[in-house]
Amino acid sequence: MTVDAQLIQNLAHLSRLGFDAESEEAMVNDLNRMLSFVEKLNEVNTDGIEPLIYMVDEVNVLREDVVVQEISHAEALKNSARHDSDYFRVPRFVENE
Repeated sequence: MTVDAQLIQNLAHLSRLGFDAESEEAMVNDLNRMLSFVEKLNEVNTDGIEPLIYMVDEVNVLREDVVVQEISHAEALKNSARHDSDYFRVPRFVENE
């Protein structure tokens, strides 16, 4: 695949970007260099190599999820500015049409 000015103009239009002539030429050069690097990676023999899911063999150590402090329903509602017997009361923010 070759990157040319027409491709850059199409990409710029799709991404809603604007390039002057100098920037457009720099983009052509940069994208061609990136594509040549990817093509170079295709030359590497990867037969018999398993794809990596993670880059390291480290295992994440997680702690048990234990409730440390538990508050009652009444204590939670006590700190609310507005509540009824069971629920927090908040201002209406959805309009019915």
